Amino acid sequence: MARVPWSFLNDRPIIQIEFTLAQGGKASRTLLADTGAGTAKGPFELILEEHDCLLFGGSFAQTVKLSGAYAGSFPRYLLLAEIPVIQFSGDVFAIGVTAPPKGLDGIAGIRFLNRFTYGNFGNPTEFGLET
Repeated sequence: MARVPWSFLNDRPIIQIEFTLAQGGKASRTLLADTGAGTAKGPFELILEEHDCLLFGGSFAQTVKLSGAYAGSFPRYLLLAEIPVIQFSGDVFAIGVTAPPKGLDGIAGIRFLNRFTYGNFGNPTEFGLET
């Protein structure tokens, strides 16, 4: 099994995901790892700035209604996400918002995190994913 840990950012658990840019190349985004974001079968896995969804060549899927921290109707995009160190590459549904959490590029919700074994793996200052 492969595992990747990330140090907390401002005492918050994070993960980093790579995306392919529409014009080629890669871009990395730092996301809050939030097990309380969404539901296991909800309409999204990630919340990103809408500009990023388009920059990464996201295919518009539909408009969805959310409640909670992001309440209202938002566009949902299908994107390819990668975490190379654990050999993850897969399509994900991302909600496009105008303002991600301050100091971060977005949120990885429970539907995304459940693809992996996750936690601090014995280190209280890190959060990690394992395949």
